[in-house]
Amino acid sequence: MLTVAVALEKLVETVLPFGLSDIALEDSLGLVLGNDIDSPEDIPPFDKSLMDGYAVRSTDVSSGFASLRVTEIITAGCVPTKKVEAGEAAQIMTGAPMPEGADVVVKIEETSRDRDHVSIRTPPPRLGTNIILRGTSVRVGDCVLRAGLVLSGACIGALAELGRAVVPARRRPNVAVLATGDELVPVDEKPGPAQIRNSNASMLAAQIETAGGIPVRLGIARDDRDQLRQKIQQGLQCDILVLSGGVSAGTLDLVPSTLAEMGVTEIFHKVDMKPGKPIWFGKRDRSNQSSHPCQHSQCYVFGLPGNPVSSLVCCELFVRTAIRRLMGVKPASVQPNLAKLEHDYSTRKDRPTYHPARLTWGAGSLAVTLVPWHGSSDLCGTATANGMAYLSGEARQYRVGDELETFGW
Repeated sequence: MLTVAVALEKLVETVLPFGLSDIALEDSLGLVLGNDIDSPEDIPPFDKSLMDGYAVRSTDVSSGFASLRVTEIITAGCVPTKKVEAGEAAQIMTGAPMPEGADVVVKIEETSRDRDHVSIRTPPPRLGTNIILRGTSVRVGDCVLRAGLVLSGACIGALAELGRAVVPARRRPNVAVLATGDELVPVDEKPGPAQIRNSNASMLAAQIETAGGIPVRLGIARDDRDQLRQKIQQGLQCDILVLSGGVSAGTLDLVPSTLAEMGVTEIFHKVDMKPGKPIWFGKRDRSNQSSHPCQHSQCYVFGLPGNPVSSLVCCELFVRTAIRRLMGVKPASVQPNLAKLEHDYSTRKDRPTYHPARLTWGAGSLAVTLVPWHGSSDLCGTATANGMAYLSGEARQYRVGDELETFGW
């Protein structure tokens, strides 16, 4: 049976990143920048005031006191029309262009106005006080953003300042979500005897969206091969298909055999982990479908165990990695953070376990508390967690302060 590390290596080797395309700036948050972005202009593009106040000549206020004639008012977006001569000042607003002749801005709090004259009382200012000069931030041709950067709000603001309405990036993958099982009913229906609500599909769609994918909800497929085949065919039109349930060894666990019938190649089945051991991963080649709207030669398929926490953990470890790989995020697999255990905890010999946990920052370090949890079916207990902690498969007594590998979600 594969370890999680080996399974992730196989996944990353199998999944091929999307090619670059032009993405609208407003749709680029969280995407990975495909090329370096150089500035086509100086930023700021002109000398401008950093304060509301008066633009003056430093020689006129070298003593810290002056009475000057106000010649004009310059607001942001307004071009100055007069040169500031000796004994003159221009009232100026934050962000407005500096008028010719002025080399200092005196804050309005250090002035008093009487009609067309302003009295100034200020510590003698240095040349350039309260002014930002043209090109201080960026010069023409400077590299502003490097390829490989995950675009944040600040990055998008910088791109907008540079006039980039579209950016080179890898798009978000479309991820189909299909829950399987005769026992499932939609979340807005009351379950009958031996039935449960379809919680996994809602959970997985939320996880996929958080990871950067676009969830495509396919509903429920019953434990019927014809219906399962029809739903899978729909899912194979997306970049990733995620099925929940039907991947173990039961009589009605039809997913692996149905996928094989439909030309999906198995990459691995079963991983040495708890919860989530039965996970299945494969791919479907569609390179002969050159006009396919996804513009990608593969559909990647995950069969996740039906128990909800198993599905959740497998989605965090494996589906998230596939989404990141397609989008060009490096590293593709989510990296753990070390956190100090807040309490003692003992384990018996078992498979390596990803235990739901509560992660908190305090005193400059990350702390972890293992939440009370009754196994892979205990979704309500898991809902109090904001991540998971890795516990080795060995019998062990963990102590307060021990460091554990953790993964937030």
